[in-house]
Amino acid sequence: MGGGRGGAVERAMRTAGRSVSFAGLIVIATGAGILLLGPSLGGGVALAAGCGVVMVLLASLTLLPALLVVIGTRIDRFALPGRAARSVPWSYRWSKVVQRRPWTAGAIALVALVALALPATQLRVGWSDAGNRPVTDTTRRAHDLLAQGFGPGMAGPLVLAAPATAAAELRAAVRQAAATPGVAQVIPAENGADRAPEAGDGAAQAPAAGVREYAGGRVALVIPATGPQDERTEQLIHRLRAELPAPVLVSGSTAAAADYAEHTADRLPWVVGAVLLAAFVLLVPVFRSLVVPLKAIVVNLLSIGAAYGVVVAVFQFDVLGQGTAGPIDAWVPMMLFTIMFGLSMDYEVFLLSRIREEYLKDRDNTRAVADGLARTAAVITSVATIMFCVFAAFGAFDDRALRVMGVGLAVAVLVDATVVRLVLVPAAMEVLGDRNWWFPGLTFRRLTPGQKRT
Repeated sequence: MGGGRGGAVERAMRTAGRSVSFAGLIVIATGAGILLLGPSLGGGVALAAGCGVVMVLLASLTLLPALLVVIGTRIDRFALPGRAARSVPWSYRWSKVVQRRPWTAGAIALVALVALALPATQLRVGWSDAGNRPVTDTTRRAHDLLAQGFGPGMAGPLVLAAPATAAAELRAAVRQAAATPGVAQVIPAENGADRAPEAGDGAAQAPAAGVREYAGGRVALVIPATGPQDERTEQLIHRLRAELPAPVLVSGSTAAAADYAEHTADRLPWVVGAVLLAAFVLLVPVFRSLVVPLKAIVVNLLSIGAAYGVVVAVFQFDVLGQGTAGPIDAWVPMMLFTIMFGLSMDYEVFLLSRIREEYLKDRDNTRAVADGLARTAAVITSVATIMFCVFAAFGAFDDRALRVMGVGLAVAVLVDATVVRLVLVPAAMEVLGDRNWWFPGLTFRRLTPGQKRT
């Protein structure tokens, strides 16, 4: 390995460059998990995210090293005064504090994360509407007036649809729907003389009871007694679909939103499982360990769980009293998980790669953790601060879905860069000691031929 600027760049690429490569691959694999929603729903997002990461990765591994060689020492020409001062960083001292009482520090961090995550057990997905906007918004006031005058279900009617040849079945479905508990009224579209009023649950009479041929079929409207975001409305949709005669279908924006919410909820465990498996497979050869990847995945899940809990408490339970309580938009939990897991793994790979480099020097786990944290804390804190400010800015938007996403990401970054990276990770690695770097000997030799067993 040569000296000078070329040697420095080469050494950086053999260490930091390797970490950047694997971190980029993990982010791509995480984003690809969205494909489990189905190509038509998640394909575009996954492709866009993956292409963006690939471009940044290629620039980091090709353009950046070339520029560093060309620029050389001139890169420090405008360095801040005192930057090179030799002093013990605060992160090193903090790591030593945590490592002196790792069980206590780890327990406190774990309790805090679990407490933040508890509301997530009550997560309910759905869709935002005008009723979730600020009370000063004109669309919110119009929504409230409509609900007061005509009932909450008027904002999200259900559509009964049938082929043009199934007029009799649709008329029967209209009568049955009108008598179903939870239906405020049925408002079929007009069709000439066919006008007999239908209503249910003592609601006001509907203006017409006929059906109308539309686009080759026939339709009628069902007004629920509850609002579009109410769980009872979702139950009503399932009941009507189970009881109404074929070939009558229950559709409309409210039913479609409920279907999408159920679809994402069913797919979320598969996305999480696929992402975790891909991350583990990619992290094992990076750290030459089975324990470190497992620990990295667990702590990342804790920080994401804490973000979910805060989002549920603030937006679903409305603990801040903003008057915007409602279910979490169906796309948010999956997007929040994939984005935050990728970002968290960037931190984790950066930190643990440095710790491993220090550990390989003398096999001293305690010193390696303290030195690794000291050498990476400033970078991680700076990057986390930038991302926190960007994500928190979304909290000022009027659109509730964007606010949910922004607050969730901001909380996840804050928790990940403080409680997790500064307390839980050093405490856990101190408790595990040399067991952090355990790896089966045969598999290790196959993965890293010619290297000593760690």
